[in-house]
Amino acid sequence: MYGFRKPYTAGSYVDDGYGHLDYKSLLILAQTLGYVCSKWLGIKFISEVKPGQRVKALISLVLLSEVALLLFGVVDRPWNIFFLFLNGLALGLVFGFVLGYLEGRKHTEALIAILCASFIVSDGVAKSVGNWLILEGVTERWMPFVSGLVFLLPFLFFSWMLAAVPPPSEKDRIERKQRLPMNRRSRWEYFKKYAFGLSAIMVSYLFVTILRSVRADFAPEIWKGLGFTQRPAIFTQSELFVSIGVIIISGTVIFLRSHFKALITAILTCIIGFLILLGSVWGLDRGLDPFSFMVLTGLGVYIPYVSIHTAVFERMVSLTNERANIGFLMYVADSIGYTGYIVLMIYKYFGSQPGNMLGQYTKWSYILGFGGLVFLVAVLIYFSNKFRKYEAAQ
Repeated sequence: MYGFRKPYTAGSYVDDGYGHLDYKSLLILAQTLGYVCSKWLGIKFISEVKPGQRVKALISLVLLSEVALLLFGVVDRPWNIFFLFLNGLALGLVFGFVLGYLEGRKHTEALIAILCASFIVSDGVAKSVGNWLILEGVTERWMPFVSGLVFLLPFLFFSWMLAAVPPPSEKDRIERKQRLPMNRRSRWEYFKKYAFGLSAIMVSYLFVTILRSVRADFAPEIWKGLGFTQRPAIFTQSELFVSIGVIIISGTVIFLRSHFKALITAILTCIIGFLILLGSVWGLDRGLDPFSFMVLTGLGVYIPYVSIHTAVFERMVSLTNERANIGFLMYVADSIGYTGYIVLMIYKYFGSQPGNMLGQYTKWSYILGFGGLVFLVAVLIYFSNKFRKYEAAQ
């Protein structure tokens, strides 16, 4: 999926600009806006989808995204920006459909950690492929569509394999509770019951989504600020180290059988992630080498991002017998997170003074890193008190 979403960010798309915005910034805003709309729609569609509908939906959405990239190449600037919006609108639901195959299993945390690590690496690989195609002579206008063709057959093959995955076993359903589709009433009832803790998690997730998105969408500009240019492999190399660290840290929660202990451990892991983020930015000002900085900031944002995907929501649902699924919780979090990113991008282009992307990224890391720590401590206290009664029952 990332082969259809991210390769365009490897291009510079030099242009005279349109008002306050340069062309590439308009592209990022358009695709992210489509992604945001998709996430809000996904709160309903992902939480209600039936297992037999997932693969057909996956294939249809990705093919639609590739058609949008074809039209992006056909239509002249700046009108082709609309088709990148459609690309984002189609791809925003993909993760939720895949997630449905993995939740409610004995090894869910490890499976989702690997899934999340795959899109950490995929982000870098997609940029490397996009950069490589440009160096091979493919124009920036057609590079996104050609990149999609590169990934199309592997996507179809692995979608077929995914369709063959068996549902959770009876033992899984006993240990992790059966995951059922949620209607509007069950969604509201579940959220209201844990409103304070979920709201604090959403704010923390908002902060980390903003930082992750800035780091991903403006990676070439950040690397350039650090002194790296014209090295396509650098995107993949840094994200490979990040993904290995995330798998090790997030996936090991499966060894905690107690859902309560696993939940608390996952929240503490998120706190550690924010501390790594703040430490890496502080270290850059004091001589930390650029490659280590990018790896550590990647760990700092992806550890809480993935831990919330994996253990926090998974163990919350497993703790009680209430009708819920993590697809619903993830799409509430994602919709808030990407909406925040859109707001930040609009502020960046219309309300703030221009500056280098590296400097802005480090400034936002300090502000949002400290804010995330505060909210996560509140989450830790809330859920420690809210769910302690379930520990003895396990």
